[in-house]
Amino acid sequence: MAYKAPRGTFDILPEDWPYWNFVISKARELSALYGYEEIETPIFESTNLFVRGVGEGTDIVEKEMYSFQDKGKADLTLRPEFTAGVMRAYVEHGMHTRPQPVKLFSLGPLFRYERPQAGRFREFHQFNVEAIGSQDPALDFEVMSLAWQFLEELGFRGLSFQVNSTGCPECRPKYVEALKEYYYAHYDEICEDDKRRLGRNPLRVLDCKNPQCQPIIAGAPKIADFLCDECAAHFATLRRYLDAAGRRYTVNHRLVRGLDYYTKTVFEVWAEGIGAQNAVCGGGRYDGLIEEIGGPPTPGVGFAVGLERVISTLRSQGVKVPEPPPPEVFVAALGKKARDKAVPLANELRQHHVPTLLSFGKRGLKGQLRNANRAGARFALILGDDEVAAGVVTIRDMESGKQEQVKQKEIFAWLEARAQPARGR
Repeated sequence: MAYKAPRGTFDILPEDWPYWNFVISKARELSALYGYEEIETPIFESTNLFVRGVGEGTDIVEKEMYSFQDKGKADLTLRPEFTAGVMRAYVEHGMHTRPQPVKLFSLGPLFRYERPQAGRFREFHQFNVEAIGSQDPALDFEVMSLAWQFLEELGFRGLSFQVNSTGCPECRPKYVEALKEYYYAHYDEICEDDKRRLGRNPLRVLDCKNPQCQPIIAGAPKIADFLCDECAAHFATLRRYLDAAGRRYTVNHRLVRGLDYYTKTVFEVWAEGIGAQNAVCGGGRYDGLIEEIGGPPTPGVGFAVGLERVISTLRSQGVKVPEPPPPEVFVAALGKKARDKAVPLANELRQHHVPTLLSFGKRGLKGQLRNANRAGARFALILGDDEVAAGVVTIRDMESGKQEQVKQKEIFAWLEARAQPARGR
């Protein structure tokens, strides 16, 4: 085979789609329940949108973006995350004039040049939620509740939140200075990546996975000790809502997430039984993002869930999902005259919204019925020379094997009388 899917990408095959449809349908169902509307943004945007929005010192911008110049010399990037593009659309289309908060969700592919490994791909898909226009911690709680209910109704168990506050532009700088002072005192003990992060994105040192840095992280200052009154009150109110709802959570002082735009609330949803990487969802508040990309000061909060990770977990845990309904009718034909009748008959059945398969080629009746059985068809409609001459169709019940002849003009009434309730006919 000369060609294969590019490294870090994969094909979603027909047998995979029951899982994908199940997860996507649940995302749309619960988004509607919470009052979120769907938005689709372009797969590529101005490179500078992500540099300014995501953060110049982040791994995404420095290492992972698929960027290129088009034929008009414009610098473009395949979207590595949804939020910056959704915020651009909010500003561009004057959505600040709508009732606030504006509540949006997206589903689709994203692109990052990462080392492919289990659960990590270069093309991947997310369910993304954004609530824009309010600083109310009740909105943080609503967004987090949508994430929780989505995972819970998919079948995930043992859910819990990891939560933290990353402060705001008023209080975060004092914490960053304290963090840098602490880390520079341990400079010879930390990894090279953390030495680089200290100068460009200091909060990211708290997210380091290198074993040699873990004792340093454990002794680092906690941002909770530096929060201003507003940020402290916001975080306390959010935790009060979580307590009232009985949502399990842990205040994780190391949780900072990987993007520069987060302020105040950051969170992850963890689930039991999915291996070492417990987080299946992450998000937080980004009150300064719209201003950073050139819009007016506008608060917002949201989350993203990786669909590949969700689907892989559902499959590994043996969660059953609805299968697509089988065809109701398989049309089998023997001979040219029968074929000339079978093709328009199959077409007419479909026009009446009867799920129908038509046999192709020159297989005998036994082979055609074998295909009907493999397809899971409920009935086989058999046309031969005798049926054509008599103006009838032989209908075979594929489960019982019983057959009867029905006049061609009465086929729809016959099927209607035996319609499956799920078809709603």
